[in-house]
Amino acid sequence: MLLHIPDILGAGQVAQFRARLDGADWADGRLTAGHQSAQAKRNGQLREDDPLARELGAVVADAVRRNPTFFAAALPAHIYPPLFNRYADGQSFGFHVDNAIRYDRTRQPALAVRTDLSATLFLAAPEDYDGGELVIEDSFGSHEVKLPAGHLVLYPGSSLHEVRPVTRGARVAAFFWIQSLVRDPGQRRLLFDLDVSIQSLTASGADAAALLALTGVYHNLLRRWAES
Repeated sequence: MLLHIPDILGAGQVAQFRARLDGADWADGRLTAGHQSAQAKRNGQLREDDPLARELGAVVADAVRRNPTFFAAALPAHIYPPLFNRYADGQSFGFHVDNAIRYDRTRQPALAVRTDLSATLFLAAPEDYDGGELVIEDSFGSHEVKLPAGHLVLYPGSSLHEVRPVTRGARVAAFFWIQSLVRDPGQRRLLFDLDVSIQSLTASGADAAALLALTGVYHNLLRRWAES
């Protein structure tokens, strides 16, 4: 499932992020890539132990946990601490698949996080840079994603994807991975669709008894499919 989630951060928060990030100490993004990905990766990235990355990443993690659409779609068990990258002057990241396991070293001992889902939170307005589209390939074809600042795209961690060269301006984003309580993407999609339907029926004033029964079905399916 590929999902656009608007307004994870408001305009004021985005402006505050950019004021901090525009003067940040950007390192070579290849330092955090695996061997194969490093061959295709050309960008700037905040080091994982950079205090600014830790501070802003905590704000992003809190924002997504409080977002009902993100929670319904991801059913997060663990969120890898968000990282930050910057593309400019022709930089790009060719087609690659994210590592299946990332180690969260903010935990002691380090926590292995299975990357069921990948997320990119855009922090630059699309009109401020040329190129930089996130291209995601799945069984339905190729999808180009270039969202307003503060919006997020959630997509399968197993997907082949790339960031096209930025030819003007700078593309700044946060990115992270999620281990879901429900490993199977088909089951996760069914639960999301059911959750959205329950929310819509609730808003429309549907019969309370029917809603209670449907909600029970949702939770019993989640109980059957969720991993501890």
